[in-house]
Amino acid sequence: MSEKCTIDNLAKTIMEGLQEYADVASEDVKTAVRKAGKNVKTEISANAPKRTGAYAKSWAVKTQKETANSLEVVVHSKNRYQIAHLLEHGHAKRGGGRVAGIPHIAPAEEKAVKQLEEDIVKKLGG
Repeated sequence: MSEKCTIDNLAKTIMEGLQEYADVASEDVKTAVRKAGKNVKTEISANAPKRTGAYAKSWAVKTQKETANSLEVVVHSKNRYQIAHLLEHGHAKRGGGRVAGIPHIAPAEEKAVKQLEEDIVKKLGG
């Protein structure tokens, strides 16, 4: 939509337009980040090793930091965090030998990063 302005108000009008775009863009990016966090949690839970199922159910998404222009979320295991790296990378057995790792965190992260980039580009019209 066009708006008439004088030369004196040109900078102010441009800044208002840019601020409006920044507000819309930051909300779109925040939505994409929330969606990516949820997808990572779901994917980790689905691919996690299941003996009792408690480890797979322990994953959660937590908002780490949110400002007007940014959002940081963390996907973590609420009460089974001590064994996450052991299950992901494998570990030594008590009597000798090794237990093979079951990669379930890194693949979910890589997939989410790609999806987040695609979502941001799509929402911002790139």
